Amino acid sequence: MSFIIWMTGLPCSGKSTIAIELGKHLPDLEILDGDDINKWLKPDGWSRESRIINTKRAAHVAKLLLKHNISACVSVISPYNESRKAAREIINDDRFIETYIKCQLQVCESRDVKGMYKKARSGEIINFTGVNGEYEIPSKPDLVIDTENHSPHENVIEIMQYLKARKLISSAN
Repeated sequence: MSFIIWMTGLPCSGKSTIAIELGKHLPDLEILDGDDINKWLKPDGWSRESRIINTKRAAHVAKLLLKHNISACVSVISPYNESRKAAREIINDDRFIETYIKCQLQVCESRDVKGMYKKARSGEIINFTGVNGEYEIPSKPDLVIDTENHSPHENVIEIMQYLKARKLISSAN
């Protein structure tokens, strides 16, 4: 059975790391990573409206995959409740799993190898989520994954257990 894991969280919270690790356990899983999506779906900027549109575009791609019985892990910041609600409505399937990748801002900053947080704090990057751009913590995610206190391997085990409990993957995985 196919499903969509929609990972939302601050930049450098661990979304991509978990998605890649999850893909090792589920080889048929398509990974739609925010950096890649931004390259191919060409965001119109980083305003609130542009981010919502970009989230909707990613949701439409995920919906197409689900329609063809392909599971996907979408790891995008999707910073607003409004955009995540829109993604859920676009996909319109109970196999949509909103997953909040929980990590404090200070920890995310310490993981930032690209220096984006530093650039945002110096004013070089405007509307950077978590610094000078808003991030709304999901109020009712289907799953919360704590990357601050658990390793990527532990996080993947938790996701796999959730998928098994929902009968979205077999116990053999």
